[in-house]
Amino acid sequence: MSALKPTVDGLEYRPSIEGQPPRSIAPSAMARTITTILLVVALIYFLFPVLWVIFASTKNNHDIVSTFGFWFGEKVDWSGNWALLTGWQPMFLRWVGNSIFYSTAAATIGTLLSVSAGYAMAKFRYPGRSVMLGTIMAGLLMPVAILTIPMVLLFSQIGLNNTIWAVIIPCMVSPFGVFLGNVYATTSVPTELLEAARIDGAGEARIFFTMVIRLLAPAMVTIFLFIFVGTWNNFMLPLMMLSSPELKPVTVGLYGMMSYYEPQKGAVMMGALIGVLPLIVLFIFLQRYWQSGLAAGAVKG
Repeated sequence: MSALKPTVDGLEYRPSIEGQPPRSIAPSAMARTITTILLVVALIYFLFPVLWVIFASTKNNHDIVSTFGFWFGEKVDWSGNWALLTGWQPMFLRWVGNSIFYSTAAATIGTLLSVSAGYAMAKFRYPGRSVMLGTIMAGLLMPVAILTIPMVLLFSQIGLNNTIWAVIIPCMVSPFGVFLGNVYATTSVPTELLEAARIDGAGEARIFFTMVIRLLAPAMVTIFLFIFVGTWNNFMLPLMMLSSPELKPVTVGLYGMMSYYEPQKGAVMMGALIGVLPLIVLFIFLQRYWQSGLAAGAVKG
């Protein structure tokens, strides 16, 4: 606790701690302690499974069940497990490439669709706008697993089952992305700027692609990451849509490898580790963009 200091009137006051918010709004010591404990628990919850996979990827079947989970086995054998993985399942690298392609395509198209729809609902007035916004908000509450079976039947009828579009099209539609695009467009795109561009003779398409997209760039990075991660982690949809091994993403491929007779678990764990690395690299590379995007719509100017 900081020491008391006198004012020019002879009164005493307790100054704020340097590097922290003013005392009137600064959290108490108890609140900081509880927050620290909760963050440590969250860190353990999210970090330990990754650590377990890293250690498991160095082991063979015997070491996985006979050694401590959060340490190396009797022999660190990354190269052996890698050779076993690629030799045992030659399609593994193709599955990783499929996941990268599905996630990148769905996230790129889905981000453009989301910010376009969000911008239109935020800056244009037309009949049914409130109904559309309410419908999209309701879509946020719909469980994806329940919608998977109707989508499988629909795509089967139109002949798109077992194609790349059976994964890309459902994943690029994101009610959450439209909601974020609407919030960011409302708070970050000045109406006066749009009116000035229209007076200068710019069309709506030119305004959107040359001005609005630049203003919504932080939000677009956030939406891109949400759709990319959602597509990468999607399991049930590609499991039911795809039957060709050449089209499987890495999640479905690893699931299939575990169902083999006497699976090489160390090799599968190495495959799981490689399947997580692209997401970690993407989050680290885009960290400063998506953090600013999350806060961009928090305060109205």
